[in-house]
Amino acid sequence: MTIKIDLTREYEALVEAYQREGLDTSLFEGRIATIIISGDKIIGLNNVPGVEIKGKEIKNGVKAEVKIADNVELPFPVHLCTGYLESEGYQRVVFDINVGKNSKVKFISHCIFPYAKNFTHEAVTRIKIGEGSSVLYDDEHVHGEGVRMIGKTEVDVGRGARYTGRFSLTKHRAKKLKLEMIARLDERAVLELESKVKAVKDDSVEIKEVAYLEGAHSRANLRSTVIAFDRARASVINEAYGLGDYAKGHVECHEIVKGDADVQTVPLLRVKNDKAELTHEASIGRINEAQLIQLMAKGLTEDEAAELIIKGLLGE
Repeated sequence: MTIKIDLTREYEALVEAYQREGLDTSLFEGRIATIIISGDKIIGLNNVPGVEIKGKEIKNGVKAEVKIADNVELPFPVHLCTGYLESEGYQRVVFDINVGKNSKVKFISHCIFPYAKNFTHEAVTRIKIGEGSSVLYDDEHVHGEGVRMIGKTEVDVGRGARYTGRFSLTKHRAKKLKLEMIARLDERAVLELESKVKAVKDDSVEIKEVAYLEGAHSRANLRSTVIAFDRARASVINEAYGLGDYAKGHVECHEIVKGDADVQTVPLLRVKNDKAELTHEASIGRINEAQLIQLMAKGLTEDEAAELIIKGLLGE
């Protein structure tokens, strides 16, 4: 991977931030497909056979196009690294991802804002998945104390294709998070969306997940888990639309509240085809009392038991 001389220090600073968080630093080695963004600069870009990444620097950010060829199965994930090393500012990144037919690929997206105190990050991601392909997209975040994040992802899942999208913000402040994910499914397409967020202090979280099951025999599963402490506020909206013959969708929301946190969840199911089937499961409340008692009986304090239960819910 070629790094411009005048960007070497930024590059090294991002590597250091990755190492400090215990993240995989293989994306910096130049043997996998990668784009590395710092602020409004592209500081690293590497392509491999079957993957073409093109990047363009725009005002306050970067726009990138990622193309995966037909019949490609990558041994390593494609890394999309977005960083910002200042304490204040605004960054906008746009990703256009096009996956060919009968391919299998994993994306790892890391957003690293370790020193943010008054910073806004806006991300727009558009993903088109060709027939018979399988895509896994992991989106993980490392935030400072003052990040406002606005994220919108739109996915078109082709005939017989599969998309799994996972968003995680559990180890750092959410502060102000507005996340929207919209997916449209073709015939026999499969969708899995999972969001996990921990909100503390006066964090504000808004999550909206929408699935349009347009194709016959399409399937979708939307799952969200939000843990809200202190004075945090959270709103979770999950929508599923049964449009195709024998389409099946399930919505699952779990929110845990502690302190003076304010949480609401809205599952919305709408069927426009009498052959479609949609279901939902939702819960809001404090940590399970029976689990707390069981763990405390083994010698844990209430706080220790609660933390262990929360880690289990968030998959930590």
